[in-house]
Amino acid sequence: MTKARELRELGDEVLDQRIAETKEELFNLRFQHATGQLDDTTRLGSLRREIARLETLRREREIAAAEAMANRE
Repeated sequence: MTKARELRELGDEVLDQRIAETKEELFNLRFQHATGQLDDTTRLGSLRREIARLETLRREREIAAAEAMANRE
């Protein structure tokens, strides 16, 4: 699990790439779970939390950018 402090150091493109990779991994684990091949079901929850962290960070950056644009005007 990656800490939020470490995630904040990532660039926007890297953050978007990380979100896509994590969502793909979650999809694959869900598929394995549905077919009965998944041994570690706790990984599903940790990936969902990881995605939530990443999405929250992306949203914080969007809000900060919007506020910066509003302050310029």
